[in-house]
Amino acid sequence: MASDKIVFLTNWYAAEPLLTDHSESPLTFLMSYLHATPYHAPLYLAQAKGFFNDEGVKVALLEPNDPSDVTEIIGTGKADLGYKAMIHTLAAKARDFPVTSIGSLLDEPFTGVVYLKSSGITTDFRTLKGKRIGYVGEFGKIQIDELTSHYGMTPSDYTAVRCGMNVSKAIIRGEIDAGIGLENVQMVELEEWLETQGRPKSDVQMLRIDELAELGCCCFCTILYIGNDSFIAQNPDKVRAFMRAVKRATDFVLQQPEEAWKLFIDFKPVLNTALNRKIFERSFPYLSNDLKNVKRDWTKVTSYGKRLGVLDHDFVPNYTNEFLQWPLAEESADPTGDQKRMAELQCSVRARGGLQRLGAVAATTETAVAA
Repeated sequence: MASDKIVFLTNWYAAEPLLTDHSESPLTFLMSYLHATPYHAPLYLAQAKGFFNDEGVKVALLEPNDPSDVTEIIGTGKADLGYKAMIHTLAAKARDFPVTSIGSLLDEPFTGVVYLKSSGITTDFRTLKGKRIGYVGEFGKIQIDELTSHYGMTPSDYTAVRCGMNVSKAIIRGEIDAGIGLENVQMVELEEWLETQGRPKSDVQMLRIDELAELGCCCFCTILYIGNDSFIAQNPDKVRAFMRAVKRATDFVLQQPEEAWKLFIDFKPVLNTALNRKIFERSFPYLSNDLKNVKRDWTKVTSYGKRLGVLDHDFVPNYTNEFLQWPLAEESADPTGDQKRMAELQCSVRARGGLQRLGAVAATTETAVAA
């Protein structure tokens, strides 16, 4: 791009308020969903704390009107870097958009089919027969069609509803019975709504896609730092500097999460709501410590993409760790065990709140119980 700034696109928005937060005006609640989401904290803190400046790079942080456009905007060179999920980064490359992952933001946000118990859906995927299932974009429909066939169903056995990022709202309004979402975002939104209805938070459940698709232990929807291939090739030093700055910011979040949250909402005051605080707590365990692209996950998700027919048989995963200039952890010796422990940890955070990580409790709120 012509600018000397790195133009970075985030990957989240919602067009309308979801529910009433009685501590905030309706306008404030709406605005909070037109901006960043709490798991973007390392990016914004790298800006707020001057880490980009320390590394000699200028960064413009932009929030797109539609996050599904991120890979196309970056791929066409209208932006340089951004956030996107792994499966969508692979699909973008398959569509000839020149994008590559240069690191990971979130290691393992659980992605799945979110539903309420009152819908009649259970842990048996086949209970989705006859239901209305929401999805974000074209790729989500492909996913659901493949999953239904995996369980002896056809697309005629359910009604697909494109609802964008507003899965939670569509469930609340009764427009869909279930929809693809994240454990650390849509499930939190629905839990908050259930509480306003006097219903237990446990009424919201999820069928995990990595388990449904038999991917085994896999960070199916890892959120990545991605970049335009030409920009990366022409500006390797800038890319390394950018990644050093966000690594420093990530370290700050992990080591001083309460201070990081205070600074984040000071920088982005529209996110200062009880709901966003809970999303931050649920996202905190997933933040990647070393930002590396995990080979195991890329291998499994690439194979899944080939099975879906969105990737060619000879497709090569589009990621690199060459811009991460610090020691990278070895791949886990017990990834399945880690996944189970993460699920247990999230149950604890869901019930009690707090800022916790696998292996230790980094910090707690007054209601959290030390692990």
